[in-house]
Parts: sequence; C-alpha cells; structure tokens
Amino acid sequence: MIKPRPRNVELKCVFWDNKKHVFSSDGCKWAGPSKEGRCTCDHLSSFALLLSKEPLDVPGLTYLTYAALSLSVLSLIVTLVIELIVWSDVVKTSTLYLRHTAHVNICLCLLIGNLCFLASSSNPENISDLWCRTSAVLKHFCYLAMFFWTFCLSATLLHQAVFLFHKVSKANYLRFSLVVGYAIPLIIVFVTFLTCNGGAEGVYYLEKTCWLVYGGLFKGTFYTFIIPVGAIVFINVFSMLVVIMKLISHHSEIHQKTDISPEKEKAAAKTVVRSIILLTPIFAYAFEYIFTVLNGFQGFFILLTTCFLDRMDKQKRSPVKYTYISIKCSIVYC
Repeated sequence: MIKPRPRNVELKCVFWDNKKHVFSSDGCKWAGPSKEGRCTCDHLSSFALLLSKEPLDVPGLTYLTYAALSLSVLSLIVTLVIELIVWSDVVKTSTLYLRHTAHVNICLCLLIGNLCFLASSSNPENISDLWCRTSAVLKHFCYLAMFFWTFCLSATLLHQAVFLFHKVSKANYLRFSLVVGYAIPLIIVFVTFLTCNGGAEGVYYLEKTCWLVYGGLFKGTFYTFIIPVGAIVFINVFSMLVVIMKLISHHSEIHQKTDISPEKEKAAAKTVVRSIILLTPIFAYAFEYIFTVLNGFQGFFILLTTCFLDRMDKQKRSPVKYTYISIKCSIVYC
C-alpha cells in the first residue's frame, strides 16, 4: 500500500479458506478507489488484500481499437479528398460554405489526432520522451479542436433554426470559427502545459500512455480535456433539442415557405431522437466495446454521413435540409 495503485489494476479482498485451502472473496468487499486499504467482510478469518500481477485487459479490445482507427484514418483521408474535388461545385451558398468548412476542419483535427494515437500507443515505453510529450500535446489540442468545431457547427444550426432566413456572412463565420475552433483549444493546451512544469512527465502526461494524467476526482490534467468536451456535448445536445422543437412547432410555416413536407420534418425529428437514444452510454461491461466502436469508427461515420449518405438534390438545397443532416452528423461526433 506504499506505492500508488497502477492504472487498470484491480484489488480484491480475500480470506484464507481452510477447507478449500485457497484464497476466497466470499463475504468480502473492497471499499473502492477512495479507500483502497479498506476491506469489509461479514465474518472473521485471516484476511489479505491481493493485487493483480498484470493490468486488466478486455479481450480483443486493443485489436478492435487499431482496426477501427485504421479504417477511420482511411475514411477521413477519402473524405478530405472528396471535399477537395467537389468543393467548387458544392460550396455555392453561405449555408453550404458554413457546413463544409466545419466538416473539413473536424476531419483534419480527427485525422491528426488518430495518427498520433496510432503512432504512440503500440509501445509507448519504447519511444522517446520528446515524441511522447509531443504526441500528448498534439492529441490534447486536436481532439479539443475537433469538439470545438462541432460546437461551431451546432451554433450555426441553432442560428439557422431560430433565424431561418437571416444570413451569416462567410467572413464573420470564418472569424468566429477560427477563434472558437483553434484559438480557445490552443489557449487551454498552452496554459495547461506551462502550469505543469513545462509538460513534465507524470504531471502533464504519462510515459506509459503518452496521454494526459488522471489522478483521481478533479485531479490531473485529464480534466482540462474532459470538462470542455463535456460542456460542448451538453451545449450541442441543448442546441439539437431547440432545433427539433423549432422544426416541430413551426412545421406548417416552414412548409409554406420551403419545399419540405411536414411528414419529412417529423421523420427527421424521429431520426434525431432515435440517434440520441442509441448513443446514450450503457454502463455495463459491453460499454467498453460500444465506446471503442463508436469512437474508433468516427472517421468512417463522417465519411458516410457527409459524403455517401448525402443524397439531397443539388437543385433543391435549403438551410432546413442541411439542418437535418448536420444535426445527425453532430450527434455522431459527440
């Protein structure tokens, strides 16, 4: 109990069973990470606190992570190439410009973050300290920037839903997005890096993971990532609910001014609600696999939602239609 418990290592409270001549955990319970040295048992015997020799490992999770991220990297590259090819043909209005600009930057940030993850996660103990620190900084910045760009996208959707026919100039949107999407994450990473002894190992990042430090409840640099991301996810869900309510309550007005039928609006709203339910975290053992699949295949989901499943008629595009598609994309990103 002198040294801190390694990550992913489980403690078990046991007693010596004189009849079976083995250690048994029957009637004993570990108090948890907050009280690591305490065991609660309902009988008297000779007790011990055993520590696993190896970290706990979910079967096949590592291979699933590498496979999912590899496919995502390829999908993101394909998405960026497609965006580059069709950019001049699709970006003809302010609405299209706002949407595709956000998608390109989201793909770019996620691509760089995933490449750094793949390059530093196989054998982090064997890579240099400089690259491990650089990888941690790049992942910290890129993943934060990706979520802040989803916030830019959701803010645009909310503005379009509330002020349906109010146009936003490309210059104003680009300035807003660059400040929110890149400047704010850069400030967060820069301040965190400086306040952690210049990115020192064990303070800013861990050598075993090349990622931020988690030291317990609200301890460590991990919370400089999870708190902004949690706030953005909350705001995105709130914006999405406002957009859904706006579309449902004003479907007759929108139908009179656009070419969208009320049935299509209700179907789109149902799709969004169904997506929320399906993506709600399931706190079970299977959550490890679900979390890995949903996050690892993000790049592939982006390729599907932004390119292959975008079947809207180029001659009949409208802000409301893009609101439907972009809401679903924002849910996938979250």
